[in-house]
Amino acid sequence: MSEPVIVPVLSQSNQPVGELTLPADVFSGPVRRHLLYETVKMQLANRRSGTAATKTRAFVRGGGKKPWKQKGTGRARAGSSRSPIWVGGATIFGPQPRDYSYRLPATARKAALRSALAAKLRDGQLMVLDRIAIDAPKTRLLVKLLGELQVKSALIVLPAKDDTIERAARNLPHVKVLRVEGANVYDLLRYDRLIVTQEAVDALQRRLGA
Repeated sequence: MSEPVIVPVLSQSNQPVGELTLPADVFSGPVRRHLLYETVKMQLANRRSGTAATKTRAFVRGGGKKPWKQKGTGRARAGSSRSPIWVGGATIFGPQPRDYSYRLPATARKAALRSALAAKLRDGQLMVLDRIAIDAPKTRLLVKLLGELQVKSALIVLPAKDDTIERAARNLPHVKVLRVEGANVYDLLRYDRLIVTQEAVDALQRRLGA
């Protein structure tokens, strides 16, 4: 069993206001790189629209009439001007709409998420705040908050719905806000910093704890 880790709790002005013991079963486990890879691959596959399509000869317009008679012309036999070997003809073995999605086992997904959290802690990219709050859903207010924390790219994980923070982050390309139930491996790895509140840590423990 890994040892629990004590991290500082910061205020929104980037000042230490206390300490928090992170649950070892969520944040202190091994970083399993193969699980991170498999989970990100699954997430990206699940996001594919799968709508690429080409027309077979059943869908290409025209070609109903035989171009020339079967014999006596000296040319090769042809039954349709929409044959795949003709210019303007159909596509053979082209892509058709399909579903690329699949799911890893639930235990593997949870283990991968714990690995991503452990990686953030190991690399010093985890920040725990006592609270995250702004007066209005204004992008400039959230930019100011992140400036105080000296953060440019961040995933903010909240314990519950917060329209003010979520709306303020919509126009920031390097900032994303998720609730605990939406935390995922791809977004944890995509952003430089992970910012959580003490309440979010408790919620992550309930979601991922052994």
